[in-house]
Amino acid sequence: MKKVHTFASDSASLYWHTQGQGPDLVLIHGWGMNGAVWQPTIDILSQHFTVHVVDLPGFGHSALRHASSLKEMATQVLEQAPPHAIWLGWSLGGLVASHIAIHQPQRVVKLITVASSPKFAAEKPWRGIQPQVLTNFTQQLMEDFRLTIERFMALQAMGSPSARQDVKQIKQAVLSRPEPNPHTLLSGLTMLAEVDLRQQLASIQAPVLRLYGRLDGLVPVKVASDMDTWLPKSESHIFQSSSHAPFITETEAFCQKVVAFSGQ
Repeated sequence: MKKVHTFASDSASLYWHTQGQGPDLVLIHGWGMNGAVWQPTIDILSQHFTVHVVDLPGFGHSALRHASSLKEMATQVLEQAPPHAIWLGWSLGGLVASHIAIHQPQRVVKLITVASSPKFAAEKPWRGIQPQVLTNFTQQLMEDFRLTIERFMALQAMGSPSARQDVKQIKQAVLSRPEPNPHTLLSGLTMLAEVDLRQQLASIQAPVLRLYGRLDGLVPVKVASDMDTWLPKSESHIFQSSSHAPFITETEAFCQKVVAFSGQ
């Protein structure tokens, strides 16, 4: 029997949803999104884990909170997170999970990053999002943040064979919860533009699994091989039919990878 617990958010706490039984697994969503994007994944993974899903500060049911830096975001998440867990972070969430693995290693049993990078912004020879794209997003955000979120949702699935359905699923999930805090959206874009964790990756003690989408337009698939230099002992897998959201495009295969890596 599945156990489901929900912790309502107020201005003093983040929103958490907990479901299932077994080892603790924390799921962290990406920029502009919220924890609802994980639901199909939660339904499968909760058969193997106690799944803890957070709405990051400024997003979803945690919209009343704000985090101006990656450190601040990670600190707020750790306040209510289980003491020892497998951490899985998607996109910006991968930065949060990696930051925790670097600075609070005792909290992280294993680390899984999804369509993520220790440095999102491109800087030759490093592959990533062109700085001008991030600048444009910032300008658009100030003018019409709802439209900007919509465009970003479309980018998540671009190139995937099931792109239309994927975008519909992402939209339904995101719109099912309160709109994000514009201040945190701006701070999140700054994190994507400026954070570079590459030099700190060597200090990660936990086993690491890196998951990518072959068709990803935000985290180029060649980052997977580039990362072999920075995390030589880590494992990686590329989902051939996925763009930036493999857990939506290839849900079953995604969950199988997580379960196998976690030894469940």
